[in-house]
Amino acid sequence: METVTTSSGTLTGKRVLITGGARGLGKEFARAATRAGASVVIGDILEEQGKVTAEELSSLGRAVKFVGLDLADEESVRRCLEETVAMLGGLDGLVNNGAIATGIGGKSFEEMDTATWDRVMSVNVRGTWLMTKVAAPYLRQSRGRVINIASDTALWGAPNLLPYVASKGAVIAMTRSLARELGDEGVTVNAIAPGLTRVEATEYVPAARHQMYEEGRALSRAQYPEDICGAVIFFLSEGSAFITGQLLAVNGGFVMH
Repeated sequence: METVTTSSGTLTGKRVLITGGARGLGKEFARAATRAGASVVIGDILEEQGKVTAEELSSLGRAVKFVGLDLADEESVRRCLEETVAMLGGLDGLVNNGAIATGIGGKSFEEMDTATWDRVMSVNVRGTWLMTKVAAPYLRQSRGRVINIASDTALWGAPNLLPYVASKGAVIAMTRSLARELGDEGVTVNAIAPGLTRVEATEYVPAARHQMYEEGRALSRAQYPEDICGAVIFFLSEGSAFITGQLLAVNGGFVMH
């Protein structure tokens, strides 16, 4: 695996909140943002793991803070944002990474139960909207950035994963609408669609699905969290100031659009 590095100082002075930052993709996004000079808060429902991650990343030389967050609870979302702003003194970037991705695949749309559907939509779609909503006043002040983490499953129509696929399709559509609503105030909103990535949340995915991805990519290898970090840092940086409402598929060429 090639290691993706981010330029030191790219995000110096930036204040960033990353949801779902206790592990997996979110943890690596927080690591990359910290290395690039940002002050970072990670929000997650996994409190113990989140605290450990914050302590680990703080060893890089810049304090990383943890705030508890349940994206299905509107009050928790509001409280997370308020605590983040109190810690950082404002907000320049929001990475909406938190989502339900584990243990919801392997069933056809006919086998899927209503409770699972509602739970996934509540966190992945409603939670993304709520977090952006409460962050918007502070992002307007800083002419900040919103990065929504979608999925390439919504681009190729992955079977037996309908609630997740539908939720990420909604995130892509929301990105475009939010970009127009926030654009007049200089806030950019973009989405990244990773492919199937080797993280804890995808350990349950059958080996055949991993193999299908790896053999179907133009870059025929496994995908790791580090492969996506460069895109996140770019969208948080000044280099993306005139890019908004866009979707970037970061999947080694499995889906090209």
